[in-house]
Amino acid sequence: MATPLVVAIEMGYGHLRAAEPLARLLGTQVLHADRPPLADADEQRLWGEARRFYELGSRLSQVPIVGAPLRQALDALTYIPHLHPYRDLSGPTASARAVERFAKRGLGHGLADRLRASGEALLTTFFTPAVIADRHGCDHVYCVVTDADINRVWAPFDARASRVRYFAPSVRAERRLRSYGVPEAHIRYTGFPLPHELLGGPGLPVLKRNLAGRLVRLDPSKVFRGHYRDELGHFLGALPAGEEGRPPLVTFAIGGAGAQVGLVRQFLPGFRPLLAGGKIRLALVAGVRPEVNAALSQAVAEAGLTSCLGDTIEILHVGDMPGYFERFNALLARTDILWTKPSELTFFGALGLPLVLATPMGVHERYNRRWAREAGAGLKQRDARHAAEWLLDWLADGTLAGAAWNGFMRLPKFGLYQILETFGVQVPDET
Repeated sequence: MATPLVVAIEMGYGHLRAAEPLARLLGTQVLHADRPPLADADEQRLWGEARRFYELGSRLSQVPIVGAPLRQALDALTYIPHLHPYRDLSGPTASARAVERFAKRGLGHGLADRLRASGEALLTTFFTPAVIADRHGCDHVYCVVTDADINRVWAPFDARASRVRYFAPSVRAERRLRSYGVPEAHIRYTGFPLPHELLGGPGLPVLKRNLAGRLVRLDPSKVFRGHYRDELGHFLGALPAGEEGRPPLVTFAIGGAGAQVGLVRQFLPGFRPLLAGGKIRLALVAGVRPEVNAALSQAVAEAGLTSCLGDTIEILHVGDMPGYFERFNALLARTDILWTKPSELTFFGALGLPLVLATPMGVHERYNRRWAREAGAGLKQRDARHAAEWLLDWLADGTLAGAAWNGFMRLPKFGLYQILETFGVQVPDET
């Protein structure tokens, strides 16, 4: 099959984060559904309104008291009905009808025109391009789902008549798509497309190497390693003794809307003795937004930790999205604990990264968190003011090492390679 058109959108980082590794190994670039050459000025205005609403709601929903009604509005926007009892959920919802109305007004016509003229397949990580391309009769439309459970809006208005092919990141998402009327033959359970540089190929050589060192750093008391010595040896071989005593690195990753800056101000003061004493390291991820970078730098200063910058504290800020993904993936290779809201980064628990999951924003993130916790890969964040204490407890008793191992053993890791196989791309292992 010829190289598909890879399309995503910048709504936070999630849809672009899924598209980037696919496009790179397909030898192409990610096109944005809401930018030229796919979207004209009218389409760009429509996309801009939707993005501003979501990001403003995400930020304000974190504000005490005032944020409560906005959290309710965000939950209503992302509402996902109970899956059980199994039943027909294929009837179009208000969100699905809204996409249909936007399509009638011209949203997505640039993409549809391109696909019809070129005959290219579409590989998209956002539902709207897939639904609209299918509505316009385009063939070979593939959609990568980016949450463990999803709203009805991911399926076309008449899902049973649709030809969209879905790559599901979880079994629950697969079941959900069937309940929305998507034919079973059009759904493939693959897992999320994780970055190739953190996997190393289908044999997972890079993942296993990173995990081996991480387990040593996460298990200073050797509690976990004592219980699982044989299993670790079977899957990972000898663990690197040179990592003994090295302080673990906690990476706090803020969402694209920057809604979790306040959490940093809460937990940093309690980390002061550990950071100053070199007993733990901290990476704060500002992403691409300069205002988030400034806010994090200010939080570090307010906590009296400016002297730790460049030593036990680092802030990751890159001005462009491709550069951010490259630097962030390099950071994850040496990260020991990933503290984040349960966004698409929940799927990165499959890399053997123990997840500390902050308060979800939207119903889909609540399902992401539940998915990781049920697999034993994620831990619900406790009181941020005392984070230094409960993290030390989890290190001492092997809880974080256990979460890392559960993520590696139980969460899907091969989504990138399985999706690429659909387009005839085989990726060899790194040596």
